[in-house]
Amino acid sequence: MQRIGFVLVPGFQLMYLAAISVFEFANVSAGEYVYQIDALSEEGGPVRSSHGLTVDTTAFADPNFDTVIFGGGMQISEASSKMIDFARQASLASRRTASICTGAFVLAQAGLLDGKRATTHWLSARELQKRYPKVKMEEDRIFIIDGDIWTSAGMSAGIDLALGMVEKDYGSGLARSVAHKLVLYHRRAGGQSQHSELLKMDAKSDRIQSALDYARKNLRSALSVEELADAAHLSPRQFSRAFRSETGQSPAKAVEHLRLETARLMMEQSRHPIEYIAAETGFADRERMRRAFLRAYGQPPQAIRRSARAVDEGE
Repeated sequence: MQRIGFVLVPGFQLMYLAAISVFEFANVSAGEYVYQIDALSEEGGPVRSSHGLTVDTTAFADPNFDTVIFGGGMQISEASSKMIDFARQASLASRRTASICTGAFVLAQAGLLDGKRATTHWLSARELQKRYPKVKMEEDRIFIIDGDIWTSAGMSAGIDLALGMVEKDYGSGLARSVAHKLVLYHRRAGGQSQHSELLKMDAKSDRIQSALDYARKNLRSALSVEELADAAHLSPRQFSRAFRSETGQSPAKAVEHLRLETARLMMEQSRHPIEYIAAETGFADRERMRRAFLRAYGQPPQAIRRSARAVDEGE
């Protein structure tokens, strides 16, 4: 059985604890206790979350866990000397040391991220890079593995990080079983972007939202302005004007973004041939998709697939 230590600080965000559910359901799916979960803090006892709820914890002592995961608070502040000492001890005694969201600041302050690739919530990434320039910050990743150091983005990304740990420890079958029990649509790859065009293009009106929903479900189609306008029950001229007003971009540009994001996810999370992905996402052929990837991401689809696999494999 592996011991997982979760380090809590006063003012921690409750979503941080969602990662614990991954290890809990790994026990359920495995039919035995494969993980023991301990909540830790500097002084022990109840630790108050940002919302006011408290969690009972055990004071720092033996750092010899299989994995120690540090979570940050709502506000970024300097960690205490006791916290830093424990982080350094844990990095030596444990098989892996990890952070969720702004917990990366603790690892960086302890010097554990020096020369390492790392990530954190995109809102805090540049601040971490400014304070700790030796860190190789990749601010647009879900989670990153660099040797025995794991870092993840915002709170929900902690779930992806924990699933990645379960997969490393016990295989993809158990990780998929856990994701299924947690009713997750899919396990996001570590190399996946924190940002989503699906979120940025939420429309204000039902008609434009209907057109976006139609586009997402029919990426194989040409998705002309006329086709999208018909889905919105508007004339092409009315539709184009309303669409730009609500989303800040033209229908053609929005469709390309949706195609790109879907194709990128398929490159990161599947082994489908590039030709298949290009057809499924409406690029018609691999060369058109390659050019679109170069414009948007500065690298071809194959490079993104290699990068996602390297992150997931801890290379």
